Amino acid sequence: MSVAPVEIERPEVEGIPAVEPDTPWVTIVHNDPVNLMSYVQYVFQAYFGFPKEKARTLMMEVHQKGRAVVSSGSREEMERDVQAMHGYGLWATLQHD
Repeated sequence: MSVAPVEIERPEVEGIPAVEPDTPWVTIVHNDPVNLMSYVQYVFQAYFGFPKEKARTLMMEVHQKGRAVVSSGSREEMERDVQAMHGYGLWATLQHD
């Protein structure tokens, strides 16, 4: 038996606003003097599954502007993405957007 997901409304209670989800957070990859541009593009394709052109566009943003937002979501998801970028040897941080 399959159960359909249910939307839950979070009404205000006596002047206390409803709690917002813990989003959006973003993962930012920063430029560094170590990694080749082709490697950064490869990481974006391999980890995030970006098409070649999107990965290249983000890599160029990192190279030219010094940083690029590469993912967004919950804090836990962004912590996972930052750790993955560190595992690839890239400099990445998370930030509450």
